[in-house]
Amino acid sequence: MDNKKYRIALFASGSGSNAEKIAHYFTNHPSVEVGLMLCNKKEAGVFDRMSKFPQVVSRHLNNKDFRDGETVLDILREHHIDFIVLAGFLLKIPENLVKAYPKRIINIHPALLPKYGGRGMYGHFVHEAVIENDEKESGITIHEVNEAYDEGAIIFQASCQITAEMNAEELAAKIQQLEHQHFPKVIEEYILNFREHL
Repeated sequence: MDNKKYRIALFASGSGSNAEKIAHYFTNHPSVEVGLMLCNKKEAGVFDRMSKFPQVVSRHLNNKDFRDGETVLDILREHHIDFIVLAGFLLKIPENLVKAYPKRIINIHPALLPKYGGRGMYGHFVHEAVIENDEKESGITIHEVNEAYDEGAIIFQASCQITAEMNAEELAAKIQQLEHQHFPKVIEEYILNFREHL
């Protein structure tokens, strides 16, 4: 068993509720820690949430830096990052980043993939489409990230029922509960299992 502490970088674009849950979960964890948060929106709420975690370095990068990938890679290496977790991050991950972190980039999607995935399918757009199509259930999918939107290998799914009177906002609240309940634990299991197979 190796004693290395595995370091996570969080990528976020919005309010950061998942990022906060993950950072809290891994505070004082024996094997995994969050060391870095990168965000493409200067005014995003995630910066306020991350200010509660002094061990996490938070930085803003513009969309060009994220799309190019080289600046991001330099920062990840500087902070000795082993895994990347997308916590409400809306940009496509460039190929050079995927190649540098094979099977070490994890995303959460607010639907049961392969349904309701792909370009433009995020946040309320997903929930509105699910409701409009009279689906009886939705849920979350945690998956590996590859070069295509929402097409990496599925790691974990959890579902919730949709009632006839439910609207998109109510569904979003149920999905967020599932995200907060499962995402940190699944990240932990994935990283520790990954370590066992190195």
